[in-house]
Amino acid sequence: MEDKATLLDQLRIDRDQPDPRRNPALWIVVGAVLLILAMGAWWWTRPTKVPVHVAVATAIGGSEAAAGSVLDASGYVVARRQATVASKITGKLVELDIEEGDRVKAGQIIAKLDDTNVRAALNQSGAQREYAKAGLAETHVNLTNAERDYKRQTDLFEGHFVSRAAVDNAQTAVEALRAQLATQQSNVLVADRNVNIAERNLDDTVVRAPFAGVVTVKAAQPGEIVSPISAGGGFTRTGIGTIVDMESLEIQVDVNENFINRVKPAQSAQAKLNAYPDWMIPAHVIAVIPTADRSKGTVTVRIAIDQKDPRILPEMGVRVSFQSEAESHGQAAAGDGSAAANGASSAASGGSTATSGAVKLPAKAVNQTDSVGATPAATGEVFVIHDDKIERRAVRLGAISDDSVVVRSGVAAGERVAIGDFAQLKDGVTIRVDP
Repeated sequence: MEDKATLLDQLRIDRDQPDPRRNPALWIVVGAVLLILAMGAWWWTRPTKVPVHVAVATAIGGSEAAAGSVLDASGYVVARRQATVASKITGKLVELDIEEGDRVKAGQIIAKLDDTNVRAALNQSGAQREYAKAGLAETHVNLTNAERDYKRQTDLFEGHFVSRAAVDNAQTAVEALRAQLATQQSNVLVADRNVNIAERNLDDTVVRAPFAGVVTVKAAQPGEIVSPISAGGGFTRTGIGTIVDMESLEIQVDVNENFINRVKPAQSAQAKLNAYPDWMIPAHVIAVIPTADRSKGTVTVRIAIDQKDPRILPEMGVRVSFQSEAESHGQAAAGDGSAAANGASSAASGGSTATSGAVKLPAKAVNQTDSVGATPAATGEVFVIHDDKIERRAVRLGAISDDSVVVRSGVAAGERVAIGDFAQLKDGVTIRVDP
């Protein structure tokens, strides 16, 4: 009986013990765990936002949006003909007649060196020449006298008044004087050459401009020692000044080697100086230098300036837009038509047609999809931003440079374009705009 009572006691429910299902702390813990699990699941399954930067399409017109522009490149104005003028001899500079900005003519005297010693040498050479000429004159007189004596001895010998030996002596004297005369003539010739050298040395003390141009550098002052070679431990000037022939100015630009096949000799171009951004200068390609710079990956192109102007100065920065072949022919045709007709409309446009709606974007905002240089008008793609999504658009490209691209169609001015990793940018992708 006791065992049964014990078992019944064990089965009896104690109403004083708390019900674990009614414990609020337990439910709070369980809820927190479930919330954490839900947030983790959302984090791992949420759509990834691609980080991008924003570029705004900028409207352009006129020259920058030229339909025929296939490539842009930057470079500098250079002079094909310039010279650092120096003296041919070493001497002290006593006169300098140039300043920066002066225009000089070919052969104009621009400087003089101290000629004291050179003039003394010239005077000595002149005196030696006169001495040689005096000896030559004396020999002429002696020879004339010897010839008369020889004739006289010959006549006496025929009359049997003198011996044969006297005739032979007279003949020997004549021949000796003739030989002496030849020597004296050579001495006079040598003296003439010495005078000529001294005169040349004197002429070398005068420095003249080698060609007409403008003085850009004045490198010496009166009183300094100048020399054609470096001497004197660095205290000797090796140049007096630099002269530039402004008629020889041209443009040299570095073109990325990936786009060099878009540039051809005689191709039309338009140049724009950094100092005058609104001034378009007509130009054309002279030559493509047949070598590349391996460190920069560029090829140098020489460009002739078709419109000379005093505002164009050496070493000025310039930007060049290369025109397509069709645009070049269009310019020529427009010029011919204007000459045959009234010429008003063609002259107003300057032979360059603007593309309506053309915009400019940073080069890294455009993914160029065509083969490099395959066609004059390249194609590409951009990703236009709409809220937090992007839209892929195919575009036609115009002028291309290292830092910007002209988009001829596909994007409107003011639209925002994504800049980011093109491998992650797809149509409809969610993005995150970074500042």
